[in-house]
Amino acid sequence: MAVSGIFLILIGIIHTQAKIVHVDTALNGCSDSDGDFMYVLDGEELGHADWEAKQLVVTLPKFAIPPPYPEGIYETAVINQQLCKANLETAIRFYRNPPEPQAPPMSSIYPRDDVTLGTANTLICLVTGFYPPRLIITWTKNNKNITMGTSNSQLRMNGQDGSFTQFFTLKFTPEESDIYTCIVEHSALDRPMTKEFDVEVPPKVSVGLSVFCGVGLTLGLLGVAAGIFLQVKANQCK
Repeated sequence: MAVSGIFLILIGIIHTQAKIVHVDTALNGCSDSDGDFMYVLDGEELGHADWEAKQLVVTLPKFAIPPPYPEGIYETAVINQQLCKANLETAIRFYRNPPEPQAPPMSSIYPRDDVTLGTANTLICLVTGFYPPRLIITWTKNNKNITMGTSNSQLRMNGQDGSFTQFFTLKFTPEESDIYTCIVEHSALDRPMTKEFDVEVPPKVSVGLSVFCGVGLTLGLLGVAAGIFLQVKANQCK
């Protein structure tokens, strides 16, 4: 099992005149096989280091104004990764290779839009509260694996507890009786965790029954009104 460590290397608190507090965090994490480096503002990722592209990738929406990252930020991330791995090796020797902390994930599955048969939609599998930050996700349709149309978000750290959240999506076109599943595998789970989404057709309401009920209700109201009218006339005659 891989051993990992997470080091918060920068935490800044910004106060405005309106007393609004923002937390700016640089997160440097590593294991004996990989690592991650990202900037986070109030729990939302601003950017992360892409080791293959050898650059810092800004993950803000296109309309947002990115913060002024200092020059050489990717090179700094590489150095921080080297320091992280060195610190991890020292910690392993000092603590005699302790077991890695474990936190099992929780998951849920839901459609992005209201489901209409034959209309393209997206299924979302939300996995949260897990540590270490390594997951295996499998999508199935009617018990058959699906790989096309799948994607996932970047890892997001949950506040101060050090656990993580990640979104996984599947593009699909719902058809009656289809069953989709999101299967989560994690080292803190005894067995894979499965969440199902069943495509259900809303029950059809009989037009004849609706018309019958509507006519019956109308006649009932007319009967009540007629009774009140006759009662009033009877009182006037006394």
